[in-house]
Amino acid sequence: MSDATAHEAAKQRAQQMLFGDPLPDLDAETGYRGPIACRAAGITYRQLDYWDRTGLVSPTIRNARGSGSQRLYSFRDILVLKVVKRLLDTGVSLQQIRLAISQLQEYGVDDLAQITLMSDGASVYECTSDDEVIDLVRGGQGVFGIAVGRVWREVEGSLSELPTERAEEEGAVVVEDELAKRRAAKRNAM
Repeated sequence: MSDATAHEAAKQRAQQMLFGDPLPDLDAETGYRGPIACRAAGITYRQLDYWDRTGLVSPTIRNARGSGSQRLYSFRDILVLKVVKRLLDTGVSLQQIRLAISQLQEYGVDDLAQITLMSDGASVYECTSDDEVIDLVRGGQGVFGIAVGRVWREVEGSLSELPTERAEEEGAVVVEDELAKRRAAKRNAM
C-alpha cells in the first residue's frame, strides 16, 4: 500500500469515527514503534521504557530483543498508555494505576471503549454504565472520570497521520541503524 493510499485510508477511518460509526477493526500484526507510541500517548520515551521494564504496559506485538531491535506497540497498548498518563496527571498513585490496568487487561478492545474510569484521587473505580458513574458521584467517590471511548478516539486521531510497521516473522533480524546492520552482517557471516 502506498503512503498516499494509507494516508487516505487513515483519514477515512478518522472521519468515520467522528460520525459515530463503530470502532475500526484492528490488525494484530501492525503496530507502532516506541517514539510513535510516546507521541500518541503524550509520554516521554523514558516513561515508556520504565513502564515496559516494570511490566505496567508492555508491547503486545513485539518486544525489544536486544540492541538494534524496536518494540512494536498495538493500538490497544497505546490506548492503555494514554489512560495511564491521564491517571498519573490527576494524581493517582502508580500502585492504584497498576491495579486498574490489571483489571482492564481482562477486557477485549471493544469492551474497553464502553468503560469509564472514575477516581477520587486515591482509588480508581471501573464503571460500565451511566448508572454506576452516577452512583459513584452521588456517594462522593468519583471526583473525575476518564471515558476510555473518548481516549480511544483521541488516540485514533493522533495515530491516523503516523506511520505503522508490520511485525516480522519470528526469528527475523530487525535492522534499524548502521551499527545494527554491521552487527547483523557479522552474525550472518559467522
